[in-house]
Amino acid sequence: MKYLANTVSLAYDENRCEGCGRCVEVCPHGVFEMEARRAKVTDRDKCMECGACALNCEFKAITVNAGVGCAAALINSMIIGGEPTCGCGDSGPACC
Repeated sequence: MKYLANTVSLAYDENRCEGCGRCVEVCPHGVFEMEARRAKVTDRDKCMECGACALNCEFKAITVNAGVGCAAALINSMIIGGEPTCGCGDSGPACC
């Protein structure tokens, strides 16, 4: 499942990656894969900003604002109903 294009807060520093593969193991949407003994982001737009990758990266190669942004807005709108809004301005529904 993809969310909104180019809105995710996921940041990855490949220079800090030590190739443990933990991000690949914990990501529920397959955002990471291993390539040449380093993690690689396959598709940032698949990220749901759960934060599992960042919490499990002991090398601090990954950061993400877990539970914020438009991915969270979409999930919350499915749970409580109504139009998704991320609260980042007046740009309309799912405004990020």
